[in-house]
Amino acid sequence: MSDDSTWGRARASGPLLLGVRHHGPGSARAVRAALEAARPGVVLIEGPPEADALIPLAADPDMRPPVALLGHAVDEPGRSAFWPLAEFSPEWVAIRWALEQGVPARFIDLPATHTLAWEPEPEALSDEDDKGDGGDKGGEDGADTEGDPGAVRDLRVDPLAVLAEAAGYDDPERWWEDVVEHRGPGQSDPFAPFAALEEAMTALRERYNDGGRSRDPVREAHMRLQLRAARKEFGEAVAVVCGAWHVPALREKTAVTADRALLKGLPKVKADLTWVPWTHRRLARSSGYGAGIDSPGWYGHLFRAPDRPVERWLTKVAGLLREEDRIVSSAHVIEAVRLAGTLAAMRGRPLPGLSETTDAVRAVMCDGSDVPLALVHDRLVVGDVLGEVPESAPAVPLQRDLAREQRRLRLKPEALERELELDLRGETDAGRSRLLHRLRLLGVGWGEPAESRGSTGTFRETWRLRWEPELSVRVAEAGVWGTTVIAAATARAEAEATTAEALAEVTALAEHCLLAGLPDALPVVMRVLADRAALDADVGHLAQALPALVRSLRYGDVRGTDTGALAGVAAGLAERVFVGLPPACTALDADAAEEMRGHVDAAHGAVGLLAETLTGTSDTGQGDLRGRWRSVLRTLALRDTVPGVVRGRAVRLLLDDGELGPEEAARLMGLVLSPGTPPADAAAWIEGFVGGGGGMLLVHDERLLGLVDDWLTGVPAEAFTDVLPLLRRTFSAYESGVRRTLGELVRRGPGGTTGPTAPAAGPPGFAAEPDTERADAVLPLVRLLLGLDAEQEHAAPHDNSLAGVGT
Repeated sequence: MSDDSTWGRARASGPLLLGVRHHGPGSARAVRAALEAARPGVVLIEGPPEADALIPLAADPDMRPPVALLGHAVDEPGRSAFWPLAEFSPEWVAIRWALEQGVPARFIDLPATHTLAWEPEPEALSDEDDKGDGGDKGGEDGADTEGDPGAVRDLRVDPLAVLAEAAGYDDPERWWEDVVEHRGPGQSDPFAPFAALEEAMTALRERYNDGGRSRDPVREAHMRLQLRAARKEFGEAVAVVCGAWHVPALREKTAVTADRALLKGLPKVKADLTWVPWTHRRLARSSGYGAGIDSPGWYGHLFRAPDRPVERWLTKVAGLLREEDRIVSSAHVIEAVRLAGTLAAMRGRPLPGLSETTDAVRAVMCDGSDVPLALVHDRLVVGDVLGEVPESAPAVPLQRDLAREQRRLRLKPEALERELELDLRGETDAGRSRLLHRLRLLGVGWGEPAESRGSTGTFRETWRLRWEPELSVRVAEAGVWGTTVIAAATARAEAEATTAEALAEVTALAEHCLLAGLPDALPVVMRVLADRAALDADVGHLAQALPALVRSLRYGDVRGTDTGALAGVAAGLAERVFVGLPPACTALDADAAEEMRGHVDAAHGAVGLLAETLTGTSDTGQGDLRGRWRSVLRTLALRDTVPGVVRGRAVRLLLDDGELGPEEAARLMGLVLSPGTPPADAAAWIEGFVGGGGGMLLVHDERLLGLVDDWLTGVPAEAFTDVLPLLRRTFSAYESGVRRTLGELVRRGPGGTTGPTAPAAGPPGFAAEPDTERADAVLPLVRLLLGLDAEQEHAAPHDNSLAGVGT
């Protein structure tokens, strides 16, 4: 290279300082061009020096960005930080170039042993610290506080925002795209962009000093010391890749003693570092990562596209929309390319950027709708790319065991959220279920249970899976409990059982142990459960704990777990609920009564399941479990000291079980809704009786509807405002179709009188017998559906009535 080049001039003043923007594809391309031209003897990179030993792993074929360096305190794994790298990150490009050329590469930022020991910086900072200097990649995220760039030190300065404003731009991202990302190939001097950016940053540092980043002087002092050491070893053939904001500080002439003084007395912790997978979604600024970017998917496309980036991008968009069954043709793509170019020309931009392509997609491919455009933003502009790291990367033993389990069960982590249906009768799916439940017990929320769209039996489970990079930290934290997933989950369950404060927490833990397949933890949990159940006299606590315990019994059937101990505890818990519930339901205020109604519902469902589970077992005295529970409900239904909402609920449960006839239920309702009952008490009884899906009961039993209607129309005006909130809460819970039907029935008049002697006649569609005349109108359609018309000419004469079709 000739001596009059920028590099030749720079060699006289020191090493090659390549100031970049973290995660900038333009910076990444420029760094590779500069390194190819300069051919330095060593490459120094902004990052924690403890990760130097991990650099060779970047050449492993199984290493696929985005990835991140994860640093965590050995004694406190939750104290952690990430240094993410994408394929378009300048640091990653520099690492790859050094490995390809056999040139040493080293990290020179402040060691993680200090950054992890630091307390988080104050929140009143801008999160835009990435745009010129790449931000603090040590995981110290600022708040979303925007401030005047000229404000003094309590706010971080956004270097790119200042430069963009000086250039007449109101959007720093658009300015950066125009001057860097859209910079065409073939520039004669590969070092010119870095020289220009260094000059601009020098002016900013002269005005703003450290720009509100109080820890930057310490970091830069360490970088200068590392730079001096490299120059002693390699001479001037040193290249540094760091945030552009730091370049003036590294160029500054300072005394070694002054730099060492800044580093003296820094807090320290023992730290471990490794590579972990990262995602494009976590690179996005909206994720809270301080050095994030708005559009990692778009930036990755710009970095990979060899030519015609706009045409290639819009082709990808068209392919995505076609997968979603939208009609997008080649003509749409051509027109979108033309529109994007026209918009760029009108806006004075050298090439169409993301805003122009987005506007073109909205207008041409999405018919002006933002709904499909949101899909494009989520899948392409941001993206769901999940990186991979090789097995040889350092990891805690628990992480390695988890990786083995994932391979054995063919359960690969993915960044895109997906649903997983499991059939627990199969060994593989049962193993997947146990693994996911064990991880939830350890606080690693890879999967969350979801409602199944198919069978609701206990042999099926539905999970919603999504792997986030932060889960690697949760795994490291969980490593204190054991070196394998099952051992760690067992130890965690035992510890939580002994520290649980409420009985319901222990029963829920017993359920988790069964779901997770932890037979060694179950005896400890059951011992604690028996002790807590014997000492807890609160009926509400007992009723709240019973459902989880009974569910655990049923899970044992499909999972092959011995639940004999659980059955005894559950039966004893149920008996104590039977004895203590009636006295516990007296003298309750409105809130306590509503809570007790929930306990009654929970106990009712649990007793039914428990009776089914215990049927046919050797346990004596459990055969009439349902009968004793129904006696409790009758006591609640007839006792005047019990709140109305509980009495009404007891009557409803007895009616649903067939233990109370419709006439008796109507009689009890008539007594409650008589003029002698205060309106508020009557409204509470109705809420208990018809709440929770009781709308269909009123639709199909006009006597009950008539009783409610007559009572409601007879409520005095002065009391109506008191009962209205209760009634609105009750009826608003019904589905819209049920509410509409009830309104129609009331408008037509459900029989006209009340009580058991109400006439059988009712509104059309609700008579006691089928209306054959109305049914005959659908006979042609029924015959068509059954294929009877085609056989009619060959069939014998038949009855043309509804009964004939039925035969």
